[in-house]
Amino acid sequence: MNDTPEKPTAAKKVPAKRTTTKAPAKKTAAKTALATKATTKAVAKKTTAKAPAKKAPARKPESRTALVRRARRINRELAELYPYAHPELDFTNSFELLVATVLSAQTTDMRVNQTTPRLFAVAPTPEDMAALPPEELEELIRPTGFFRAKTKSLLGLSAALRDRFGGEVPGRLEDLVTLPGVGRKTANVVLGNAFGVPGITVDTHFGRLARRFGWTTQEDADKVEADVAAIFPKSEWTMLSHRVVFHGRRVCHSRKPACGACPIAPLCPSYGEGETDPEKARKLLKYELGGQPGQRLKPPADYPGQPAPPMAPPAAAS
Repeated sequence: MNDTPEKPTAAKKVPAKRTTTKAPAKKTAAKTALATKATTKAVAKKTTAKAPAKKAPARKPESRTALVRRARRINRELAELYPYAHPELDFTNSFELLVATVLSAQTTDMRVNQTTPRLFAVAPTPEDMAALPPEELEELIRPTGFFRAKTKSLLGLSAALRDRFGGEVPGRLEDLVTLPGVGRKTANVVLGNAFGVPGITVDTHFGRLARRFGWTTQEDADKVEADVAAIFPKSEWTMLSHRVVFHGRRVCHSRKPACGACPIAPLCPSYGEGETDPEKARKLLKYELGGQPGQRLKPPADYPGQPAPPMAPPAAAS
């Protein structure tokens, strides 16, 4: 037996359990920081989205005097651009112009010009047209569309000219608008181009451009006519109508105006509604400006474009 006293045994150190306090705290802090950052970004983004966009400075309202000056300058610019502007319906007398204008509703002048040679070969006078059977007249004007309604109007106005006006087209607005199928637009076309009586022709092209130019805000044709008539001297009304319609057909189209190729763009408050790239805009130009035929088979001598092609003869019945 060993009497040597034993050394006290040192207590075994129990390894302390690792506390996950510090490390997780770092991770938690990192996660919290990331979450806060993400939240801050999201809030900032949401706030930015909700924040109202800065409005462009409001354009100074145009005075009446400034409007008139700008409108008349547009007319002068259009006169330089289209010195050859003319009615785009073929006619040799007031009756042919009246009939052609009635036929031009809901179709192109080119289509009317391709149709009327055969019509006037068969019925050159009101008396001849009034005597046509409806079915025959319908077939003659069928290419212009809405031929049944137009047949009714042509037979009615021809009979009225024969019975009430001695077979002559009257030269007064009050008389013209009493004829079947004839409204102010048609009457003004006839008065301005067959009788030399100034008139403003508000068709779809004219109305569209008058609104784009800021000359009117009206949609009703009669109200558009009144607004525009108050801006221009009466002596300009007929030629103004031709110039504006020419521009509407060639440059300032309904769906995609060629803004980048428009010579009067600096004067137009609607610039930018259409294609502004010059090269792309030039490809949108129509008729003589686009190197294409015009609408008349027999255009005036000074017309710079090609005449429209005649309509192909109807196929012979087999």
